[in-house]
Amino acid sequence: MNNARNDAPIGVFDSGVGGLTVARAIIDQLPNESVTYVGDTANCPYGPRPIAQVRELALNVMDQLVADGVKMLVIACNSASAAVLHDARERYTTKLGIPVIEVIRPAARSALRATRNGKIGVIATQATVQSGAYEDALLTVPDIEVVSAPAPRFVEFAEAGITTGSELIATAREYLEPIKSAGVDTLVLGCTHYPFLSGAIGYVMGEDVLLVSSAEETAKDVYRALTEENILRSSDAGKPVYQFNVTGESDSFQVLARRFLGPKVAHVSHVDVPRIDSRTSTQEKL
Repeated sequence: MNNARNDAPIGVFDSGVGGLTVARAIIDQLPNESVTYVGDTANCPYGPRPIAQVRELALNVMDQLVADGVKMLVIACNSASAAVLHDARERYTTKLGIPVIEVIRPAARSALRATRNGKIGVIATQATVQSGAYEDALLTVPDIEVVSAPAPRFVEFAEAGITTGSELIATAREYLEPIKSAGVDTLVLGCTHYPFLSGAIGYVMGEDVLLVSSAEETAKDVYRALTEENILRSSDAGKPVYQFNVTGESDSFQVLARRFLGPKVAHVSHVDVPRIDSRTSTQEKL
């Protein structure tokens, strides 16, 4: 039974392509591990949705991943991490023994190590900003100042594969000017879609501002948890399996995924989960 669990894949999910940044870091740091990725593209973006709706969507996807036999869940989405982490750890870790890793605290740790002047900027989706999750993680250290701003259209650019152009730069200037004016020396990319746009974001913020993504630190948390749980996949267990699934249309996702992960993305499959109309509240559905 232990060998079967060790050989099981790591389940990674996001609202769309953004979580591929985390999946890539996991694959780079843990090349023996199999990964099953789900992008909930039918319900993307999560950021503008009410917290209760994000929670419902996230639990739907994670329930399916658990039913498919993953040994760990990685919430590679800041909006979902802010909305559902406590519930997910109660539901899957406490009751089923499946570790759950999120992306907010790893990014906060990186930012706190990196800042020189104690001024940290955070850009994120509306849901993540409103949750105050980054402030909760960053203000545990004295003399830290946090300036947050939502950057919702960045998700649209990333999902469309648009990483250059005058419209993107103009949008970046609009979102980033208040943070840049505050004198931050470190900027947290508080949505896993945003690293796809790091060229434009870095250009607008300038060379003196360090951009922090959660991907590498999250992968370290995955490594640590697998080691502590003694569920690392053996190096002689055979070639790892990478599965990429979406809840919406697969062709455009596959193009972006292959651009980012190359031949590791052999095929993208469609999976069904309930779709929630962004205009319909969870209470109305129930």
